Amino acid sequence: MIQKNIISGVSPLFFIDITPRNPDVNSVMTSTESLVILNMLESIGPVTVRRLLETFTDPERILQASKAALRQVPGIGEEIAHSITTWEQTIDLAAELARCEAFGCRIITGRDSEYPPQLSQIYDPPIVLYIKGSLKPSDHSGIAIVGARRSTHYGRETARKLARQLAAAGVCIVSGGARGIDSAAHVGALSAQGRTLCVLGNGINRVYPPENRELFERIAQHGAVLTQFPFNRQADRQTFPIRNRIVAGMCLGTVVIEANTKSGALITANMANDYGRQVFAIPGPIHSPQSKGCHQLIKNGAKLCESQEDILSEFEYLFPGLNRPNESPAVALNQAENDLLDLIEAQETHIDEITRRSGLSVAAVSVTLLQLEMKGFVAQQPGHIFTATGKR
Repeated sequence: MIQKNIISGVSPLFFIDITPRNPDVNSVMTSTESLVILNMLESIGPVTVRRLLETFTDPERILQASKAALRQVPGIGEEIAHSITTWEQTIDLAAELARCEAFGCRIITGRDSEYPPQLSQIYDPPIVLYIKGSLKPSDHSGIAIVGARRSTHYGRETARKLARQLAAAGVCIVSGGARGIDSAAHVGALSAQGRTLCVLGNGINRVYPPENRELFERIAQHGAVLTQFPFNRQADRQTFPIRNRIVAGMCLGTVVIEANTKSGALITANMANDYGRQVFAIPGPIHSPQSKGCHQLIKNGAKLCESQEDILSEFEYLFPGLNRPNESPAVALNQAENDLLDLIEAQETHIDEITRRSGLSVAAVSVTLLQLEMKGFVAQQPGHIFTATGKR
């Protein structure tokens, strides 16, 4: 395991002429700006950047290097060398920084104290992180909760309750913002007025899934939404595993709640295991396809998790207050929330029916339902159906 971050730099092991091809080009560019450019080049990833920094030390010097000098670095071929030396033809740095400012986010690198220390220890830590919200030192002891998108009511309620209990104990909950278990974990942490981080598999200005727009905004207010991808990058099958390594890499442990044998959550768990982090799995019904992945993890050595104490006891040196209450303090509802809760108290109710009965706009109903969900009073089922949890 590499114990230094990718931009610390070491002395080159052999001599390479690294005289800039044009010393005046990019002479006022900062290290962060240089890393943003390298991150935006599609042919370059974190491991390649690390190799380059082992030779050139500073990211600015990478962009100033000649093609011949770049090609002397192990693993750097003609394609990569060409993309670096011609970056100004493909990358508009000023536009990217302007988008960042307009969106209200910022960019950090491994040289910033805010960069998650556990993440800097993995083999391929992100070159940069786009962040909307805040990262705090207490987030360094985060726990990831991940699982199936096509989850059951049991899985979502388990995720929500576990996240709420851990957040009430001071644990930051990290997940990927996807439908199902991820979203339930974020909602549970917010219902305890706790910290939660959402790692995206796309550009920070993209909302996926689209119904989580309000949730992501709330997460940014009580934690952070972050990604390694530049603006406007859409999610695809390649970006999700890349996202998963960040979720696993920045946490002390990963909890899997519902996953079939081909689930992306298992990829996250395997990455956590590779990083030397603790893996937990919550069992489910033996005949449920969504439980087979968790049962497989337990067979392979993951710790069986039945409650928050199974997690907290593994890190007792960080969370000594195990006698804290399991549930968050009572949360008051305003009149609008009470009125809406009355409409779904007795039975499962579709959002369209709630809107019709309430006489409110769709936007107002959506916001109020999200608030009720985060406070733990309602749970969302597939198909925009809501049920009361019986908390009131």
